[in-house]
Amino acid sequence: MALGCVTIVTIFIFCFMLHASEAIIVGGNSLHVGFYDNTCPQVEKIVADVVDNAISEDRGLAAGLIRLFFHDCFVNGCDASILLDSTPSDEPVEKESPANGKTIRGLEIIDEIKDQIEEQCPATVSCADILAFATRDAVVHSGLSNYPVPAGRRDGLSSRSADVLGNIFGPKSSVDEITEGFIRKGLTVEEMVVLTGAHSIGKSHCKFITERLYNHSSTNTKDPNLDDAHANYLSRKCPARGSLLAEFLGKIGLGGFFVDELGNLVDLDQVTPVILDNAFYINLLHRRSLLQSDQAMAFHPRTSEIVQRMAVDQREWSKKFTMAMNQLGRVDVLTGEQGEIRKNCRAVN
Repeated sequence: MALGCVTIVTIFIFCFMLHASEAIIVGGNSLHVGFYDNTCPQVEKIVADVVDNAISEDRGLAAGLIRLFFHDCFVNGCDASILLDSTPSDEPVEKESPANGKTIRGLEIIDEIKDQIEEQCPATVSCADILAFATRDAVVHSGLSNYPVPAGRRDGLSSRSADVLGNIFGPKSSVDEITEGFIRKGLTVEEMVVLTGAHSIGKSHCKFITERLYNHSSTNTKDPNLDDAHANYLSRKCPARGSLLAEFLGKIGLGGFFVDELGNLVDLDQVTPVILDNAFYINLLHRRSLLQSDQAMAFHPRTSEIVQRMAVDQREWSKKFTMAMNQLGRVDVLTGEQGEIRKNCRAVN
């Protein structure tokens, strides 16, 4: 969840669990579990089957879907605007922003789901709801318990790259900047810390961590909040430009850091890289976080106590995480007669 931050991350990134009879009220309309029971009862099975097949072939797609959902919801609400290739205004769309661009993943999964659903239930299920269901299934595939997802979102009619800046955070964003961003979206500090736990899966590019290793400040080459042993490990994964190791990796065909401007990929969590768990918080306490913005949560007065609680109780974190995902999924949604139900998730009707 960063300004061009990671290829397969999520974030990067609440208050109650919904049961089948409960609903979230949004602007006089409601999201509720079982929204498609009468109009497209097979929708969640279709989504789950496609997501399961895709992630079975590429485990990294789970983090990609979670990140896609976060980047959609945090810009103009959970309206699937990030999926649009173009709009009638011809302005650059969200996916063209540097925060997305080369690093965005999971679009083809949504396309496949939409195609299958349109065959069964034409003009019925929104792309925004498909993305919410697919994200839930990515979470479940990564080790957490299944949870009900309220639906009833409608699809947005616009998408602007310019709207991404200021809404998506970078790897050097401060805890205060990120916290205030979550609060603007109606989320709490705890929910911010809990959702950032999505960084227990996925990868980041070397480009976004090399400053922590080689050029942190005028007084410290290495980030003092980075464990020495972990820094040595990361230095082998992301050698400095011009180093003998970098030259050697180039000669044997492993010098991706110098071929691709984003650099090699490094697991956000080196212990359980494809499992959603509270190891992320344990890493924070041991100064083994990959991203500077994550590591800062372990020491900031607004977040350190929450980090400590999440680190000692996997069950508490996992319960709060699934609840927080539903809270994220209600951010600035379109419902009722707002927006539309797209026939193709990449284009307005």
